Amino acid sequence: MTKPKITHVVFDVDGLLIDTESIYSKVIEEICSEYGKTFTWEIKAQQMGQTEHAAAIIIIDALQLPLTPDEYINRCKKKFEVLFPTVPLMPGAEKLVRHLHKHGIPMALASGSDRHNFDLKTKNHQELFSLFHHTVLSSSDSEVKHGKPSPDCFFVAAARFEEPVKSENVLVFEDAPNGVQAAIAAGMYVVWVPDPRADRSLLDRASGIVLDSLQDFRPEDFGFPSYNSI
Repeated sequence: MTKPKITHVVFDVDGLLIDTESIYSKVIEEICSEYGKTFTWEIKAQQMGQTEHAAAIIIIDALQLPLTPDEYINRCKKKFEVLFPTVPLMPGAEKLVRHLHKHGIPMALASGSDRHNFDLKTKNHQELFSLFHHTVLSSSDSEVKHGKPSPDCFFVAAARFEEPVKSENVLVFEDAPNGVQAAIAAGMYVVWVPDPRADRSLLDRASGIVLDSLQDFRPEDFGFPSYNSI
């Protein structure tokens, strides 16, 4: 698709706005090592953006862990309770969110997380996250039938803005390959900030752009006021 007129923005959360992916990796590596298993990037890439339950099934099946999905999730949650409240923002995240909010750009969040974990992760950043119009949490939201790479969460996010918005007018910020696929399937334009290990050929120029960091985003390239504007 050609670059459209953007009126609304939807952000992923984990690994994009807050630096949780390192915490996820640490916790999952610890659990896998107890069974002599290795948590690889290939498995992580499949999990990113998925609902909690779907992500559990992916790793259990891939590594043949002797756990049920609920057992695996509960093991993770005990560790997350301690680590999530300490999570920092990603570079460039606060500057971008505050800039878009200042200029009246409607923003929403679309995450694979559930409400409990989302509240833990954003505990020390509540004021910043209050700037979003609404939040769609795929693991807790009854309207989201399938997690990323299905486009459900992005359709739901677009539908909940105060005024109807077409997919082609929505800009999505993502870090996960599954999230990129979901946004493309929803017919939205994507700014992808991938892990250095990701296969960047997943996103072609017609569907979006790839950046090394949110710090590299230029608002004026999408019709927004530049950072230097008043």
